[in-house]
Amino acid sequence: MARIQITQTRSMINRPKRQKLTLQALGLGKLHRTIEVENTPQISGMIRKVAHLVTVKEV
Repeated sequence: MARIQITQTRSMINRPKRQKLTLQALGLGKLHRTIEVENTPQISGMIRKVAHLVTVKEV
């Protein structure tokens, strides 16, 4: 599996609870926090739900 870097670029303030929980499940929650994870179908689905709040880069 390929590894990807996910960086939160937009705030969670005034977002639906479902989007907040998705960001927390990814390990994000503060601006400019970056995580590196395997690109699995589950992670890809989570990224699609919050794509407007994060940037994704393949490592």
